[in-house]
Amino acid sequence: MVEFAHPEYLVEPAWLAEHLDDPAVVVLDVTARLTSSLHNRAADDVAEAHIPGSVFFDSAAGHGALSDPDAALPWMWPDPDRIAASLADAGVGPGTRVVITARTPRAGLDAGTMWCTRAWWTLHHSGVDCAILLGGFERWLAEGRPVESGPAPARSVTPPPPVVDGRGAGRATKDDVLAAVEGGGACLIDALPASNFDGTDAGYGPRRGHITGAANLPFRSLIDAETAGFPDADELHRRLDAAGLFDRGPVITYCGGAIAATVPAFALALFAKTDVRVYDGSLMEWSADESLPMSVD
Repeated sequence: MVEFAHPEYLVEPAWLAEHLDDPAVVVLDVTARLTSSLHNRAADDVAEAHIPGSVFFDSAAGHGALSDPDAALPWMWPDPDRIAASLADAGVGPGTRVVITARTPRAGLDAGTMWCTRAWWTLHHSGVDCAILLGGFERWLAEGRPVESGPAPARSVTPPPPVVDGRGAGRATKDDVLAAVEGGGACLIDALPASNFDGTDAGYGPRRGHITGAANLPFRSLIDAETAGFPDADELHRRLDAAGLFDRGPVITYCGGAIAATVPAFALALFAKTDVRVYDGSLMEWSADESLPMSVD
């Protein structure tokens, strides 16, 4: 039987329920939308009902806590000082354990899983002790656990900012990807649906298709639902192994804007595969540069 090498990267609702009053545990709700026009809907959904004490941790494109507001693209890796300040405002200080949750909107888009893994990938690789709530907010509700409404109560004291690693480990650049395309130094994984990969759908940016040489592993093929519901270790390992990801050396994942790409990256991290990076600019950057190779199948 295969087991997760890092089971601590996931927490069960029962564990969280027992630790809701623990001042060393902070729940961050990272519900977000891919389009900025729907951003307020995410905040409204969280205010309507959320895990008691949880804080809405804005992950919106461009101005959220997990992206660089000054970058040309919407979800580029944020400055470490920005991460640290945002975490302190949310009640996260040195020694805090962060539990990440999200929800999938009623329309079934913007899967909660990918927002959880995006937040985890950024925070974990910034040195923050964090885990994803297995099954997300939907499982919390399904198990009949308590919720509250309205904004989180103001904190009487803001903790000192946690120490955040500014090296951006886990992040790949356009140059890293181009080196992999030209030299084969890393396996490229496209986490978008097959219809985006093969160019049937328009995808992200001005050109259709995928980065030349990439393999397709849609992120939804690695989850049980769109609500941070992952399969057990045996089944998840089987799905990753079928794609050859344990035998192919370093891995770089990408998607449209480095959100869905964090799902396979997180899944591999559960099994202690450490030579994995997420291409920050993804197709929004790559497809806009006509000099970079793309293919359609």
